This record gives sequence, C-alpha cells and structure tokens, in this order.
Amino acid sequence: MTLSCLFLFIFNFQDVIAFATTARYLCRPEQRNVLLEFRKEFKIRRSSSKLCNINGRIVGSYPKTESWENNSDCCYWDGVTCDAKSKDVIKLDLSCSCLHGRFHSNTSLVRLQNLKTLDLSNNYLYGQIPFPVGELSRLTSLSLSNNRFSGQILPFIVNISHLTFLHLSNNLFWGHIPFSIGNFSHLTFLDLSSNHFAGHIPYSIGILSQLKSLRLSDNQFSGQIPSSLGNLSDLTSLDLSGNQFSGQIPSSLGKVSHLTSLQLFDNQFSNQIPSSLGNLSHLTSLDFSHNQLSDQIPSSLGKLSHLTSLDCYDNSLAGQIPSSFSRLNQLSNLVVNSNKLTGKFPIALLNLTKLSYLSLSNNRFTGTLPPNITSLSNLEFFFFFETQLILMPWKELAYDNAFVGALPSSLFNLPSLTSIYLTNNQLGGSLKFGNISSPSKLRVLSLGSNQFKGPIPSSISKLVNLEVLDISHWNSNVDFGIFSLLRSLQRLYLSHLRATPTIDLNTVLSCFKSLDLLDLSGNHVLATNKTTVSDVISNLNLSGCGITEFPELLRTQTLLQTLDISNNKIKGHVPGWLWMLPNLGYLDLSNNTFIGFETSTRHKLSSVLGHLFGSNNNFSGEVPSLICELHSLRTLDLSNNNFSGSIPLCIGNLNSTLSVLNVRQNRLSGCLPRNAFESLRSLDVGHNQLVGKLPRSLVHFSALEVLNVESNMINDTFPFWLNSLQELRVLVLRSNAFHGPVHQASFPNLQIIDISHNHFSGILPSDYFVNLRKMSSLEVNKDRSNLKYTGEAAIGFVPGIVFGLAIGYILVCYKTEWFSGRNKHRSRSTPTR
Repeated sequence: MTLSCLFLFIFNFQDVIAFATTARYLCRPEQRNVLLEFRKEFKIRRSSSKLCNINGRIVGSYPKTESWENNSDCCYWDGVTCDAKSKDVIKLDLSCSCLHGRFHSNTSLVRLQNLKTLDLSNNYLYGQIPFPVGELSRLTSLSLSNNRFSGQILPFIVNISHLTFLHLSNNLFWGHIPFSIGNFSHLTFLDLSSNHFAGHIPYSIGILSQLKSLRLSDNQFSGQIPSSLGNLSDLTSLDLSGNQFSGQIPSSLGKVSHLTSLQLFDNQFSNQIPSSLGNLSHLTSLDFSHNQLSDQIPSSLGKLSHLTSLDCYDNSLAGQIPSSFSRLNQLSNLVVNSNKLTGKFPIALLNLTKLSYLSLSNNRFTGTLPPNITSLSNLEFFFFFETQLILMPWKELAYDNAFVGALPSSLFNLPSLTSIYLTNNQLGGSLKFGNISSPSKLRVLSLGSNQFKGPIPSSISKLVNLEVLDISHWNSNVDFGIFSLLRSLQRLYLSHLRATPTIDLNTVLSCFKSLDLLDLSGNHVLATNKTTVSDVISNLNLSGCGITEFPELLRTQTLLQTLDISNNKIKGHVPGWLWMLPNLGYLDLSNNTFIGFETSTRHKLSSVLGHLFGSNNNFSGEVPSLICELHSLRTLDLSNNNFSGSIPLCIGNLNSTLSVLNVRQNRLSGCLPRNAFESLRSLDVGHNQLVGKLPRSLVHFSALEVLNVESNMINDTFPFWLNSLQELRVLVLRSNAFHGPVHQASFPNLQIIDISHNHFSGILPSDYFVNLRKMSSLEVNKDRSNLKYTGEAAIGFVPGIVFGLAIGYILVCYKTEWFSGRNKHRSRSTPTR
C-alpha cells in the first residue's frame, strides 16, 4: 500500500469515527435533563384503555417514558426527535403514553425553546395549562386532545404565531375564541371540539386563508355564523355541530369551493337552506339534522355530483324531494325523516343505484310504494318510521307516513337489503314475500300498525337471518308456531294483536332458544302456568295484558334484564324471588293492586336493579328497607300509594347512584332526610305529611334539577340558599308553611317556581326576576293541570300542579301575603312578568 493510499485510508477512517460519534451522541446534556425532569412531573397509569390511531393503525397506550434512561442518548428515546445539526429536541410525541397528573406551574418543558411539535394527546392529564407554555414560540404543532385539561387556553398561545396545527378536542377548556385568532396566519388545522368553549365565532377567523380543517363541534358556541367563513377558500372540512348557533346559514359558505364535509347538525339554524350550497362541487358529506330549518329543500343540491351522504333529519322542511336528486349518482346515505315533506314516493330516488341507506319516516308522504323499487339494488336499510327499537321503557312507535296499498313483494328480492321499517303506515292487503330463491340477508322486518289482512305467510321461514320482527297491531290470527323456524330471531314485537285470542306465555317462550326481547303488551296473556321454561328471555313486556297473578314461571328466567308488568290486575305481594334475579336492571310494577313487598329468604339481593317503578298501587306501611339494599338503584318511583312513616334513613346508602326519587301522594311523615345525594336530579315528595325545615344539606345536591315539596307541612323561610344549585330548573314550594320575606336570589337555570299558598310577606322587588333568564325558553303542555317537566332526559315530573301562566315563563304567587309599607293585602293577581 502506498503512502498516499495509507494516508487516505486513515483520513477516511477518522471521518467514519467522527460521523459515528456525531450520530450516536446527538443529545445535548441540558436537553436530556429537561426531559428527565419533565418525566417526573407525571405518573404512569398502566391500566390505560385509550386507543390511538398511528399511521392508520389502532394501537393501545404504552408508557413511552419508561424507556428513557439517564445515561443514554435522549434523541433515541421513544417519542423524542432531535435536529441533526443543532442537537436540539424539536419534537416530543408522548401521545398514548399512560401519563397521569397535571402540569407543574414551573414545568421544565418551557426550556425546550426550539420545540416545534408537542403531542400529549390521549393521556390522563388534567388541570390548567401553565402560562409559560405560551413561551414556546417556535411551536408549529400542538396536540392536547383527549385529556381532562381545563381553564382557558387560547389567550396563552397568542405568542405562538407560527402554529399550523392546533388540536385541543375532548377536554374541559372554556372561554371565547379571541379576535386575535386572525393573527395565526399559518394555521391549517384547528380542532376545539368537545369542550366548553362559548361565545360567537369572531369575524377575524375568515383571515386564516390557509385553514383546511375547522372543527368546533360539541361546545356552547352561539350566535350567527360569520359570513367571513366564505373567505376560507382552501377549507375542506367544516364541523360546527352540537352548538347553539342560530339564524340563517350564511350563503357565503357556497364560496368555500374545496369543501368536502359540512357538518351543521344539532344547532338552532332557521329559515331555508341556502341554494348557494349547490356550488360546493367537491362536497361528499352534508348534515343539517336537528335544527329548525324550514321551506323546501333547494333543487340546487342536486348539482352535488360527489355527494355520498345527506342528512336533514328533524327539521321543518316542507314540499317534495327535488327531482334534481336523480343526478346524485354517488349518494349512498339519504336521511330526511321527521320533517313535513309531502308527495308520493320520490321517483327520482329510483335512479340512485348506490343508495344503501334510505330513511323517509315521520313525514307526510302518501300513495303506494313503487313496484320497481328493486332498481335500488344496493339498498340495505329501508326506513319509513323512527328506527329506534327501544328495549325499555317500551313506547308506542308512532312515527309514520301515510303510504297505502300492498307491499311490493319485489322488495324482499333486493340482494343487499338487511332492514325494512314500515311501521305505522296504511299498507294493506295480504303480505307476500315473493320468490326468495337465495338465503335472504334481511335482519329487521318491522310491519306493525298497518292494515294487512290474512295470516303471516309460512314462507317467512325463508328469512333465515331475521333478528327483529314487528307485527304489532296485526289484524288476523297469528300462528306462533311459524316463529319457531326463525332460529336467529332475537326481538319479537307482538303487541295489540287484534284478532288473536288468549296468548299462553309459557307456549310462546317455549318456541325460542335465543330470544332477547318479547313484547306482548296489550294482549290477553295467560301467565298462570307454573311449568318450568328454559332460560331464554332478557327483555319482557307484559303491560296491559289482564294478568291477575305474578307469573311464577319467570322465577327461572335468570337472564331477565327488563320486565314491564304494569297496567295489569295483579294483587297481593311482590314475590321475594324477584329480587334474586341476578340480571334484572329495570322493573315496572306500576298501575296494579299490589299491597306489599315480600322479602327474600336469601341474604343477597340483585345488585344491578337500576330502575324501579311501583306507582299507583295499594302499597301501605313503611317504605321497605329492602329498597336500601338495591345499591345500583338510579330511579325509584313509589308515588300514589299509601306508604306511611318516615322516609327511611337507610336510603342514604344510595347517595352515589340515585338520580330520581318520587314518593309523592303518600302519607309519609317526619322530616326530609339530611343525606347528601350527589347524583340526585329529581326529588318529588309532594302531597305527604312532612314537617320541619328544608335540610340545608340540599346545597350539596349539585346535580338537582327538580325539587317539589308541595302540599306538606314544612315550616321554613324562603330557601334563597338553593341558588347555589346551578342545575335547578323546577322549584315547587306551594301549600306549606313557608314564611317571612322572599329574599332576592339568582337562580341561573330556573324555569318553574311555585311559592303559592304559603305565608310569605314583605315587598317583592320589581326587578326580582330580571336574572331568571332561563324562564324565557320554557315550554309547557296545554293541559296545565298536568304540567310535566323533563330536561334533556326524562328525569322527573311535576304532575297535578295548576300553574299561573305568563307569556315566557311560569311564576306562581297565588294567596301569598305581601307587605307594602303599612298596608297588608293579599294578591290574587296573575303572575307578573
């Protein structure tokens, strides 16, 4: 080897060593120390169930920081990326890392001044974001989604002007979007969804010319959408759903030419759908559902040639479905139910060969169903009524149209069809399934409440995959034997069979091996047979079946989850074995003539019973202590009985579960219990003989929405201290011995207040109810003698109260003593607005 070659070899070898050294020891010591300090700020929660989408793959959480070592190169640590030249940490991805805890106010993270990407999503982090985080001025991407962060965040990031990606969804952040949002000129992705943000969208958001995705869904934003959104020409996805936006949808949205997804559902938009939306030629998904839109569907929507999904559910849209819809040849999902649409079956839809989901229910369509409906060869779901097949409580499915004539047998030959919902129409004639040559994919057949005549064809046995069958209100005798051939049947609705004599419950249950739900309500059911039946049923409705004895054969149904045996003629005691059914979660005994509860001979009662209804019976004596042993109880209704004695103290055992307690119209005495029920949303003890004062522990009922103590003997002053209950919507104090002045208090969400028939005195300030703004949105039944209150869910009621009605809200002060100066007088005036 020559000297020059040797020299070249040594030189190159030194370069390799230098490169290897540079590549191996990238991490600067001070940056490594920062990361180790940051790791100590949080704990590892190993029992994580959070899932993450990483490059299209769904993976579970794992503790990335556990792989970090003090004596290793931090640039090779899991979740850490460094700049090859500067050795600075520029990216920290700790998403799905099982982190638990809150940021320290002096978090070491702010010392990573060259950090460009920070991803802490999908962890268990909570509390406020420390203000110094806003000093990370070089950040371009920040993701904190799917945690429990709270407080205001947007003012803290005002100095991070180079942000292109901001993802804060699924936290507890609140506050307004500042007008300065327009300074984030590089922003391409903004997601604030599923938080508690409020206020209006600032007009300045229209300056974000590079924005491609804007998601503000599931917050408390209000007001009108600014027309400046029409300036976001690069926007491809806009989601404003689940807010309180109102007014008209701005026509300027029709200028956002690259938009592919527009989600406006669950708001308060009114007036018509802008025809300009027909200019969004790239649109694939459009959802207006759950608003207050009216007028006709604009025919311009027929120009959206790429549209695959259109949902207009639950509005007040009128007129016919535009004939231009025949050009929507990519449409696979069309939902227009719960509107005021009219006309015959929209023939234009028969051209939509890719349509797989069609719902026209709860409108005013008429005429017959077209026999050439088989042109919809990809149709899977065919809905003409509200599709909610509820388990419990059963309700009358009353969402309909007015289709008449025979049901085309060709419908059953559609190769992809899995669900047919035609309940509550006026279809008639005999039912025919046609020539079903191959195994049918049909899983749901709902034909109840029509005018079909004749028997159920035996060829129904060819529907081998049928899981749900509804033939309620059938006009002809039903042979139950044919159902035994439907091996996959899980839910069977047979209520109010008009021409069927007595149904033997034992016989019906013996026909099935995998039945989950059986509805026999409104029939005459024989349930006295004590023969053992195989354990098959999970949900059973026997309401209004003329039953006189509690069905003993249910003793062996250990799979039973819901049982409605209301509106019968059952007397005696509720059997003790009922409490031992291990899966019973819902039990309705109301409107019978029960006189008491048998206690179980065993010690352990069913621990899963969550809803117990026993109203309108002849129960007497003290409220049974076994109620207190139902530790999962969320709803307890024992109203309209003859219970006496005090409300049992042991009911405090349910303080963490009980949501609704209704014991009105009994003979209960003593004082209200002083337990603090943290989950209670509705408390109704009206029309009893309770005495004493309102317990001050009520201030700890933080979830309380309804409080009714009417018609008792409670002697107390006006409970102004209840204004600390932020969720209180109904307060009824009438017909007691409340006295003294009505102290001014601000009830932020109160909608109903009744203080009539008491002994209040003094001056009622003229501006007393100025702050009771929630009353302006109250809606009441026309029947004031049975006014009911329900919030977002059915949580309670205030029946039997005659309210004074003022336009806008309800306030009752009838027969209340007011003192004005020296003159004492009784007021019988109408409520004051």
